[in-house]
Order: sequence, then structure tokens, then C-alpha cells
Amino acid sequence: MKKLKIIIVAVISILALIIFVQNTAVVETKLLFMTISMSRALLLILTFGLGFATGLIVSFMLRRSDKSEIEKPRSEISEIRE
Repeated sequence: MKKLKIIIVAVISILALIIFVQNTAVVETKLLFMTISMSRALLLILTFGLGFATGLIVSFMLRRSDKSEIEKPRSEISEIRE
């Protein structure tokens, strides 16, 4: 199982490297009132990073709300037992 994970990570890393190497052209990106010139590979990395960070934040927030929903019935159960 450990070897399979290593192989999957290696394949994904190689594919990501190929995508980044092939997308070195400079592109202009408009952000609100600014126009920024950067390589397409950098834009891909930034977009991936922002999406990943957003996913982590949403996942963290959902876990916190799930914990509070679980804790509420436990406190009610303990009150009933007393």
C-alpha cells in the first residue's frame, strides 16, 4: 500500500512538472483595476494554491461546526442523567 502511494505521488508530480514546463508563456491577468504580467505556470501555481487554501479553510470550518453539533447532544444527555 505504501508503494502504491509513492507511485501515485510520483506520477502526479511528473504530470504537474510537465504541465508547468509547457506553460512558460507570459500572460496578462486582470485583477480588479490592475493588469499583471506573469508566466502561465506561475498563474497555475497561484490558482492551485488559492483553491487549496480555500478548501482547507472550508474543511476546518465544517469540522468545527460538526464538533459543536456533536457536543450539544452529549451535554444534554449528561444533564438528563443527573
